[in-house]
Amino acid sequence: MTDYLILGATILGADPADLVLRDGVIASIGADTAAPRDGVELRTIDATGLIALPGLVDLHTHLREPGREDAETVHTGSQAAARGGFTCVHAMANTDPVADTAGVVEQVFRLGRESGYCDVQPIGAVTVGLGGERLAELGAMADSAAGVRVFSDDGRCVHDAVLMRRALEYVKAFDGVIAQHAQEPRLTEGAQMNEGRLSGELGLTGWPAVAEEAIIARDVLLAEHVGSRLHVCHLSTRGSVEIVRWAKSRGIDVTAEVTPHHLLLTDDLVRSYDPIFKVNPPLRTADDVEAVREGLADGTIDIVATDHAPHPMEDKECEWSAAAFGMIGLETALSIVQQTMVDTGLIGWERVAEAMSALPASIGRVASHGRPIAVGEPAHLVLYDPTTSREVRPVDTASLSRNTPYAGRELPGRVVATILAGRPTVLDGQLVPDREVLS
Repeated sequence: MTDYLILGATILGADPADLVLRDGVIASIGADTAAPRDGVELRTIDATGLIALPGLVDLHTHLREPGREDAETVHTGSQAAARGGFTCVHAMANTDPVADTAGVVEQVFRLGRESGYCDVQPIGAVTVGLGGERLAELGAMADSAAGVRVFSDDGRCVHDAVLMRRALEYVKAFDGVIAQHAQEPRLTEGAQMNEGRLSGELGLTGWPAVAEEAIIARDVLLAEHVGSRLHVCHLSTRGSVEIVRWAKSRGIDVTAEVTPHHLLLTDDLVRSYDPIFKVNPPLRTADDVEAVREGLADGTIDIVATDHAPHPMEDKECEWSAAAFGMIGLETALSIVQQTMVDTGLIGWERVAEAMSALPASIGRVASHGRPIAVGEPAHLVLYDPTTSREVRPVDTASLSRNTPYAGRELPGRVVATILAGRPTVLDGQLVPDREVLS
């Protein structure tokens, strides 16, 4: 057994304080710390100058296992999450086989527990095989050991309005939520990038903003009609922000997320024809970037979610039209939020804790995460240095994949330590060895 004494951490704007972590919880906070216990080792972590945040929670992660272990596994994805300050991630259902049964979600749940680097909460598919034709075993997944509460066909839209209505009605029975990938398929056939002047100039099929906005508008009305919970995945356009803002003003139970890359990157990067910038939904305009930042700042957009989407090298180092959609993002998410939202003065660290920990945990119904840093609370923490900077090097990632759009960029901040249930998974920016995490 080991206790931890964290020295001089700054807790969300408060004066620096010491924290004692004992038996998986925060035992005390303040300068007057408890003496070591007999027979229990007391280790010290110097957090002078570091911000202490609740462990981050990601509502949108692709871990690829089972089926695409060449791109990522639950273990390597969990390690990447820990490196990024995450103590809990929600694993999307588009695996092979699809996570549309109790058996598959329980497999992912078990693999997460065996890894030990972060808690992994599976997301169940809405429809069988993501086919969009009939509902998956929603109740069985909810009642399984994994306790699924979020359901999504992410990567594909639940485009049939009747099926979407039935899904929203079904999950009400166990306080579930449908997380919609908002993309009208007929409006995006063959789409390769954001539709606009630039797509015409580059000769790439355009992806209109209305394809996202039309589905969001339909779904918030459906959610209002049946009185159910709707979550909008990776919102990316100004129009989408306005629709969600309108829906919330009517009291509709809708939440929304934005990805770090949609907070920073624009479609102008597609001029390079580098498939590293090919993502679904596509990178949008500078005006859309401004709108999603404003939406996150005023609470219209509730959370930041990474949409971490690893791909093996051969799926990205090819011509644009043949390349897979997606970017990795777990290890850079907090830095991007600092750069786009905190350093610009749009939000403070309290809102970061809300958008990257408390609210995603609440939406995903993960009761033990997203808790405040207080005595008696679970000791899920990240210690972060906002004053430093680092160059992003793909070779340094813990992920099996290297498809980061930030390669060579200088990003602010650094995760110094991540602590899961009182046990460090990252110290001094480096992963704690497997044997120590699992012991």
